[in-house]
Amino acid sequence: MPLTGEDVASKALVIFDFDGTLADSMSGIIRTARTVMHEHGWTDEALGDMRRLVGPPFPAAFTEVYGVSPEEAMRITEEYRAIYQNLGRDGWPLFDGMRELLCYLRTAGRKVAIASSKRQFLLDRAIDTNGVRDLFDLPLGKASDNGQTKAMIIGDILELLSFSPEEAVMVGDRRFDAEAAHEAGLPCVGLTMGHTCEPQELVDAGCCALCDTVDDLRRVLLG
Repeated sequence: MPLTGEDVASKALVIFDFDGTLADSMSGIIRTARTVMHEHGWTDEALGDMRRLVGPPFPAAFTEVYGVSPEEAMRITEEYRAIYQNLGRDGWPLFDGMRELLCYLRTAGRKVAIASSKRQFLLDRAIDTNGVRDLFDLPLGKASDNGQTKAMIIGDILELLSFSPEEAVMVGDRRFDAEAAHEAGLPCVGLTMGHTCEPQELVDAGCCALCDTVDDLRRVLLG
């Protein structure tokens, strides 16, 4: 669904978010976070809608969503990662049709990157277990949890691949992706099929289009 009417089909560089955009990882994230939060004394009732954790970077997400101290958020994150890194491909499978879309983009001569708030070692594991490393020119996650924003990661991708913001487009599933893209000077296409938020969140964040399926996304990105 076009929103601003901006045509992004000619953009030479497509930058994807990972969780909820390329990969259907919400259930793995929520299942792991729920286990850890239970150990910290949280009940299911108190946790509420845990989809809120999919999007903002860890460990800050636990402070933002649940109000825990930064110190406890870091402990929770460390315990979370100790479990999450061992989930394997079932914890972060690509959405059906996404591998084919990536192949279409490569065949069309586009450069393809990932800008993720995941730590780099987790992003690398997710890419490798899905067997798609060769489909990306640059998959980039956080080097550490200290101050590296998604907008900064997008900026690093542009610099490393030698593109201007005008030549690129972001694809994401939460307002955090759109806000980071706009901060870096890029338009953002919102993808809703992961159901990580209400579509209105992406509309309000200024996405140039909303896509409900991989086919919708292919039409927006390739025309």
